[in-house]
Amino acid sequence: MQSPAEERQEVDVLRVQSICQQIIDNVGRVIIGKSRSVELMLLALLSEGHVLIEDVPGVGKTILARAMALSLGCTFNRIQCTPDLLPSDVLGVSVFDPVEREFVFRPGPVMSQILLADEINRATPRTQSSLLECMAEGQVTVDGKTRLLPRPFAVIATQNPVEYEGTFPLPEAQLDRFFMRISLGYPTETEENEILMRLQYTHPITAIEACADPETFVDLQEAIRGIYVEDSVREYIVRLVAGTRRHSDVILGASPRGSLALFRAGQGLAAMRGRDYVIPDDIKHVAIPILGHRLILKPESRLRGKTPEHVVQELLHSITVGFEEL
Repeated sequence: MQSPAEERQEVDVLRVQSICQQIIDNVGRVIIGKSRSVELMLLALLSEGHVLIEDVPGVGKTILARAMALSLGCTFNRIQCTPDLLPSDVLGVSVFDPVEREFVFRPGPVMSQILLADEINRATPRTQSSLLECMAEGQVTVDGKTRLLPRPFAVIATQNPVEYEGTFPLPEAQLDRFFMRISLGYPTETEENEILMRLQYTHPITAIEACADPETFVDLQEAIRGIYVEDSVREYIVRLVAGTRRHSDVILGASPRGSLALFRAGQGLAAMRGRDYVIPDDIKHVAIPILGHRLILKPESRLRGKTPEHVVQELLHSITVGFEEL
């Protein structure tokens, strides 16, 4: 049997850490005082996941997505979701070319590396579901023909959590496709003053430049899979997710997709912090943004003011990990 050291793959964690820190600093020139949210979004993209940003209007959700795409050197498209948006408006459509006398595929905005679905809950379920194949398999099927999406590929969706009139809440199956859910929150008075100063003459996003390229980022995505996860840490992930299914306040707990997301995020966060192995604190750091949106609480628990975040926090306090020295 191989020792843990022999089982580990060689990962240049210092390279991953350096590039990720450059990206975080670059986005920080545009998004003031939200370093944790920026780090979590980058972690999700590094882990080949999709991100749901749920927050009130005007706090920088769209700008964060644009700044991240620019920093990665990725192609970026934005769709404004409305009730009359059709799946063909997202995926593309075949149109007849009178010159060539044949149908030609006109790709939709989904054929990009970073797709921003702004106010996704305003789109109809039919349009929302058109993104499922893209998010799960990295491909698009139109008129019976399957086309691969470019790499890296990620959907960043936004929604307003306080305005529900005329919206279509995302079903649980689609929420589960999002690697994590994050929020930005209002800035402090000091941060807001800094925002006003920086935006007095021009928006800083107009001057932001790429500090990576798509090929390099794909290499980083593949590299972090070699980060070592000790048996007890893996078992801790499984017990944490299983705990969501047994909790007295929960109707529907996290799926195995949630376990895999915690596993991948732990690997990514370890590399971003310069380690070639995962520790329990890595899992605890990402548990709420990864598991919170995957839980459905009982109605009586919601009436008592309980939230999925409270449930995950309780599990983090009650479930221990038997961690052995690596």
